[in-house]
Amino acid sequence: MHYRLATMDDLTEICNMIEAAKQLMSEQGIEQWDDIYPVCEDFEEDINKKTMFVVMDDAQLAAIYVISEECDDEYLKCEWENKKPCIIHRFCVSPFFQNKGIGATVLNHIEKQLIESGYDSVRLDVFTKNPYALRLYDKNGYVKRGYADWRKGRFLLMEKKLDRIADSVFLTEANEQI
Repeated sequence: MHYRLATMDDLTEICNMIEAAKQLMSEQGIEQWDDIYPVCEDFEEDINKKTMFVVMDDAQLAAIYVISEECDDEYLKCEWENKKPCIIHRFCVSPFFQNKGIGATVLNHIEKQLIESGYDSVRLDVFTKNPYALRLYDKNGYVKRGYADWRKGRFLLMEKKLDRIADSVFLTEANEQI
């Protein structure tokens, strides 16, 4: 897997992957994303802000994610434990790569990336009617801190304290590869 900042050259492929993901989620009864959110303009803005990353497997787009300190006002109502967070937005594994452990692999990479950038925790929101995402975050140590009610329904607000021990392991592995 290769991780890098998204560019405008990736936009069409990102939008096509998201449309496929929306269709699959709808077939699974997960009405989380639609024609209003997320849309190509959201991804274009993420790319311009340099907050969107793509995950490539050879030449194929396997996943996308956004990491940013920006959050909705609903996040401000929550009781968080950690003081220097970053938030994951629009995390999506391509339907062609699902059920292969890539979600957990990418999530682990994101956490290491945030540790390297000096964050002490990662936060996100997850749709309560998306059992796959709920299971992923639960298995990976995310803790429920509250909830938000948005247009599509209830979302859990979750947080994970980032472990500095993992940081030293990550840096050791990176140095061994050099």
